[in-house]
Amino acid sequence: MDLAHHRLARDMLAALASGGGGREAVQELAAAELSKHLLLLTGVLNAAPDGERRRLAQAGFDVLSQAWHLDRTAAETVIRFPSVGTWALRAIRAAQPSGMLAVAAAAAIRAGLEIDIEIPVRDGQVMLPSLGMASVPGPVARVHTAEGRATVGSVEVPEDPYQDASGWRGLHRVRAGAFDVLIDDLDPFRLPGLRDLAQSVPTRPWETALRDAWQLLESLHPDAATEVAAGISVIVPRKSPPSGLVSTSSPQSFGAVGLSLPPDPVTGAETLVHETQHLKLGALQHIVTLTLPEDGQTFYAPWRDDPRPLGGLLQGTYAHLSVTGFWRRQRRFPSGTRNADAEYARWREATALGIETIRSSGRLTAQGTAFVDEMADTIGAWREDPVPAPAEAKAREAAHTHHERYLAAYGPTP
Repeated sequence: MDLAHHRLARDMLAALASGGGGREAVQELAAAELSKHLLLLTGVLNAAPDGERRRLAQAGFDVLSQAWHLDRTAAETVIRFPSVGTWALRAIRAAQPSGMLAVAAAAAIRAGLEIDIEIPVRDGQVMLPSLGMASVPGPVARVHTAEGRATVGSVEVPEDPYQDASGWRGLHRVRAGAFDVLIDDLDPFRLPGLRDLAQSVPTRPWETALRDAWQLLESLHPDAATEVAAGISVIVPRKSPPSGLVSTSSPQSFGAVGLSLPPDPVTGAETLVHETQHLKLGALQHIVTLTLPEDGQTFYAPWRDDPRPLGGLLQGTYAHLSVTGFWRRQRRFPSGTRNADAEYARWREATALGIETIRSSGRLTAQGTAFVDEMADTIGAWREDPVPAPAEAKAREAAHTHHERYLAAYGPTP
């Protein structure tokens, strides 16, 4: 399995810094993340202690290599799957490499590679990343593939693995034009650190919500839509809060977005844009160093109720640059209950404040300074846009209320 060296052209880096970048830039970041996953898988093998665990890791790695040489596209689909990166990082830290066999089995099934291997069972389940989960008894299950059929123990994997069958639960696929994602409510490594993951979600409401959000993006925000389609491959359902929506992403899991069911298409579309921006910056920072090591200092973020380290402030500011751009365009097409002019004014000023805080921190590298300067140029041009006085007043009041609440809780911070 071949590794590539990744370097971003100066104009591509500048385009990303301005808040965009387009499909080509996101695809380049995705390619770098694939290489990262390959490095992690090699790291899992190298970290495996001698003995049985080393044998299992080597057996899985060998099958994965065979699948790669038989059908590289099929193998890459599994290797780049977001949960594979999360699992691999944990496996290296814990020296628990047996999950390599599950990755390998999924790649073999996709590639049509004939195998007959034993795979560990966890709590009565075998999860095959990017495909689905089989319910099987015992500590191990035999995975057998031949003549286009695959079984996990006594469970037959359906010809379309995204369909449920006896003993099998598939990940479910949502396709709307160029937007093609899997709904993952099964994989134990689907997103790190979250305690509100939803399980066994009904698929139909998600299909409707995601298609409605995509249609809005595709028709009104075509540039953002191309980045969303290139960047997001997996939606991880989260439990719905009492009101609104919660979302998250992780630099460990490029392509995955944790999301509660969007209450309306505008909120859904805005959130997909927001989280794509986080994915972009997380992947970029695996290639380019933008900030100096954290020194314990924290800063005010106009969208958070808690102080943020510089890296967190940069992530939030970059995400809100895209949120501002979303509302800048959305206000030409008013819809829903949210005042697009007020949203635009609120996040334009909040993003500008975040940028100035970052620039004055003294904690940016030379590349980080150039990157944030590009962000500043984008938001500076937008500050020339006229906004109706009532919307400006509403935005100022929201910003003031947020800051006062923050001061009451934490006192002054930069």
